[in-house]
Amino acid sequence: MTLSIDLYWSFRSPYSYLAMGRLAEVRADYDVEFNVKIVGPLAIRQPDFFERTNPKFLSYLFGDIIRICQMEDIPLSPPNPDPIIQDIETRKIAADQPHIFRLLRLGALATERGKGFEFIYEISRIIWAGVVPSWDEGDAMKDATARAGLDLEEMEALIKADPAKYDAMIKKNETDQEETGGHWGVPLMQLGDEAFFGQDRIKALIWRLEQEGLTKRS
Repeated sequence: MTLSIDLYWSFRSPYSYLAMGRLAEVRADYDVEFNVKIVGPLAIRQPDFFERTNPKFLSYLFGDIIRICQMEDIPLSPPNPDPIIQDIETRKIAADQPHIFRLLRLGALATERGKGFEFIYEISRIIWAGVVPSWDEGDAMKDATARAGLDLEEMEALIKADPAKYDAMIKKNETDQEETGGHWGVPLMQLGDEAFFGQDRIKALIWRLEQEGLTKRS
């Protein structure tokens, strides 16, 4: 019987991107399925977070991401454009945020179609891995969506017809994380009552899966 793991995930989180390759390996190696729950990034849920946090936060974050990518041989490039429009010097978040809401709604629809994991895997690569010059120009989004087994034009038409439906799905995911998840951050892998927060807890997740009796596929 396939074991289900809730995966709380954000398009703006570099650590969510860093987890994707290893989570894909877990999915391939074990009889598990990730129930993807798209949530808004901190910049949307707490717009003043970056302004009130210690200024060292971002500089450490950037350095840590680069270090992990070098250590794990993970391709990395600054997102173009950043899913969140933000003044890096003042750390202030812009009032208008067209990129992130497009991504959030597409992610919610992809999960509704049963292709959530495939979608976030492909989209995270075009945002963070530098495989395209700009993820929101040309056919980058269309091609990535097709690789996930979905049709971008059809998805965007459905979202345009009822954006509130997908916003409600995202809000429910955020509520679920607050009420039943074991942590508030991303990436968060929730296995039953046990939470595994962060890209550096995937080994612990595998250990628990094997304790539950799962073995690698032959």
